[in-house]
Amino acid sequence: MRKSEGGPLARFLDRITIGDCVESLKTIPDQSADLVFADPPYNLQLDGALHRPDNSRVDAVDDDWDKFSSFAEYDAFSLAWLAQCRRILKPNGTLWVIGSYHNIFRVGCTLQELGYWILNDVVWRKSNPMPNFRGTRFTNAHETLIWAARDADQKSYTFNYDAMKAMNDGTQMRSDWLLPICNGGERLKGEDGRKVHPTQKPESLLHRIILSSTKPGDVILDPFFGTGTTGAVAKRLGRHFIGLEQDKTYAKAANKRIDSVVPVPLDALEITKSKRAEPRVPFGTLIERGMIAPGTTLYDPRKRHEALVRADGTLSARKMQGSIHKIGAHVQGLEACNGWTFWHFRKNGKLTPIDALRQEVRKELYAS
Repeated sequence: MRKSEGGPLARFLDRITIGDCVESLKTIPDQSADLVFADPPYNLQLDGALHRPDNSRVDAVDDDWDKFSSFAEYDAFSLAWLAQCRRILKPNGTLWVIGSYHNIFRVGCTLQELGYWILNDVVWRKSNPMPNFRGTRFTNAHETLIWAARDADQKSYTFNYDAMKAMNDGTQMRSDWLLPICNGGERLKGEDGRKVHPTQKPESLLHRIILSSTKPGDVILDPFFGTGTTGAVAKRLGRHFIGLEQDKTYAKAANKRIDSVVPVPLDALEITKSKRAEPRVPFGTLIERGMIAPGTTLYDPRKRHEALVRADGTLSARKMQGSIHKIGAHVQGLEACNGWTFWHFRKNGKLTPIDALRQEVRKELYAS
């Protein structure tokens, strides 16, 4: 994890602020967060208790924090916290918000009215959803996440495409995610055996969100912190968090949970990078730096072909001069060739691809 930010932000980092969400947001400095993850009240509008077929009561969400007198009141609340989050986001920041059919469409409308730019809507398909006990409609087996940039004309934002592709066995990560709901040992319970929080999100969901759209050391704001899933995963993955929570019981459980998290070693946090995102290193750079001397002979892996390195960064072979790629293709009678992996130089009696030297230069460029 990078060194903690100083200044006015320091008192919020890796801490839970207890109090009203909107009022607490107003105290956070402008452009402080790289990412916002929000799991706001869903405004479920439950009418009476819900029972299973055996007449046992379902432990559903009936807390006061999920109750609003009207849609207008809920919309005003959404407008207030989303406006503050947009102020707190950095210019290249993004926001994730999760909801159900009760609220996500209203939240999405408010996002657009405030100037956010929707990048994706992601469907979290639950592998073990709660059944529809009344049998009056389809089983509600998913929730929807909206991923949005702070601005419509935003020039950049973090999306670790190649990391997501690697996580998905080399296939592009889609916008429908099959993940289980929070259960088992991950579910926090009180001394009475009941859930500490009725809508605790699974760490697998936050792992994917944080890994996809942040870098190690980034700051993640969660204005509805609950029992601290965002904080636990952020700490594990080497990110900072800012937690806001109005319920002291939830905050106490979150602090205890986060304190027990062991961060991942720094060398395991490196994110798979796209080849296109890596700094371009011309072959001539290796010559300028003395890593390859003019007059050096390069070979293919089987030593069937060879070429002479020239001072201007070109190669010479079979009465032709050109780039490492052009000459690699020429000696093989092909139209194209990746000269970085084709050409090798002698090192300690062995043939080593010139790409190894390019990677050394790239490491220097990343470090700087």
